Amino acid sequence: MNKMKTEGSLESTINAVEGDDSVPGSDSEYTVQNEGTELDKKDMWRMGKKQQLRRNFRFFSIFGFVMVLMATWEGQLSGSIFGLINGGTGGLIWMYIATFSGLMCAILSMSEMASMAPTTGGQYHWVSEFAPPSAQKFLSYLVGWVCVLGWQTGAVLISFVMASQVQGLAILNYPDTYQPERWHLTPITIAILTACMTFNTLFYRHLPLLETLALILHVGGFFAILIPLWVMGPRPASTREVFFTFTDGGGWGNAGLSCLVGILSPIFGFIGSDSATHMSEELRNASKSLPRAMIITMILNGILGFVMLVTFCMVLGGFGDGLDDILSTPTTQPFIQVFYEVVQNKAGATVMTCILMLMEVCGVINNIATSSRQLWAFARDKGVPFADWFAVVQRTNNLPMNALIFTYSFAVVVSFINIGSNIAFNVITSLGTAALLTSYIISISCITIKRIRGETLLPSHFKLGTMGLPLNIISVSFLLLSFIMAFFPPTPQPAPETMNWTAAVYGAVIIFSLVFYVVRGRHVYAGPVSYVRKSA
Repeated sequence: MNKMKTEGSLESTINAVEGDDSVPGSDSEYTVQNEGTELDKKDMWRMGKKQQLRRNFRFFSIFGFVMVLMATWEGQLSGSIFGLINGGTGGLIWMYIATFSGLMCAILSMSEMASMAPTTGGQYHWVSEFAPPSAQKFLSYLVGWVCVLGWQTGAVLISFVMASQVQGLAILNYPDTYQPERWHLTPITIAILTACMTFNTLFYRHLPLLETLALILHVGGFFAILIPLWVMGPRPASTREVFFTFTDGGGWGNAGLSCLVGILSPIFGFIGSDSATHMSEELRNASKSLPRAMIITMILNGILGFVMLVTFCMVLGGFGDGLDDILSTPTTQPFIQVFYEVVQNKAGATVMTCILMLMEVCGVINNIATSSRQLWAFARDKGVPFADWFAVVQRTNNLPMNALIFTYSFAVVVSFINIGSNIAFNVITSLGTAALLTSYIISISCITIKRIRGETLLPSHFKLGTMGLPLNIISVSFLLLSFIMAFFPPTPQPAPETMNWTAAVYGAVIIFSLVFYVVRGRHVYAGPVSYVRKSA
């Protein structure tokens, strides 16, 4: 009897998309202006989805969207301290090169899948189509959960980093009058989130324009910071020392292991390159534009990030014995102290830092947009509790407003946790990297298996050809190493406040998703492959 109910529930869900005019979470009379090109319509028809979002993005605007969200050169400045402790300047530089090489293979692999199936669901949809039939439903469900929750932590984490930089500037400019408190970070974080949420709702039609302007600032700001560091920064006694000085500041007892622990610094600057896929149903000519945007973004951001990282390390090398003072700066932000020491002017250091913070604001805007679309897509396929509510798209503006509201509310609630315990805050915000790496590993592994078995792949405008299998294998190998290192703390015996809590929160999410799957998910979640039309 229960089996009959389960089959009936799944059948009713699948039948909801069998016609040309309806999908879960919509009604048959719902139409959208700007549905995209004929190619977009063909792709949506094949995947069994109805166009509900407005396709406002073109190639250049989605290119800017990903460039700004990845913020690679900005990340090498703000997130360098972890790698400086574990690996030193040499470790930072060589781990950056290794990370770029490994993730470039992953981006190429995901770009091919994005061209085959350009959907907002991204990784969980690809797993549903490319995994072995016996594992399609469960694996896609699991990937959907980790991907959704991984993205949900992004907006509050970036906002909190920016709030810490605001506090750092206050310490720099008002050392005698400002007394920093941990709770100060929460209202600043909420203010940033509120401003970015406002743009995502009231000014959403201007989001493509913002991405174009932000891209200009991304490139212009790069030179605005790079040139002062080049011209006014100290020079190291030996360039070779900068490139080949490896330190074990974490106390791992081995410089090689310490460098591997420090690999998280460059990973932070490249993670999130899949964001374009989660905006694909708002992009014209998605199956062609997506892979181009993802690949070009990785290459250009990789170059900018490398130049900025080497410059930053050379400047640090020039400080010599003063490097320890830089790392222990009262601002808690080593790069702010570097800016000040280089320009010898608080106003100049403040302006340089504000350039980074402007980019972070744009990053939060993009993160909220990406997170809400990912949640909406998974809800459309009945993957989360209250799926019907999350899957609603407002007819007046073609926005997944309920998903946006949840994304903003979740971030605000998490920011309050910092007042009571920064440990608990770190527990929740540590999920993102491991979760996204999981989604990359499983999705690329699925298409790797198809290639090994000699199965026919879906037609696409971007093909890896004979290089597909080697690139897929390199991708999975590097991602597995990165996934393992994502759980390492900065030191072998960390205190609770410095512990890497990724394993705890990651395990909790997996357990919760499995429980929900057993109790309800398996009865209502069919997986995107169930909606796909075989004769596209």
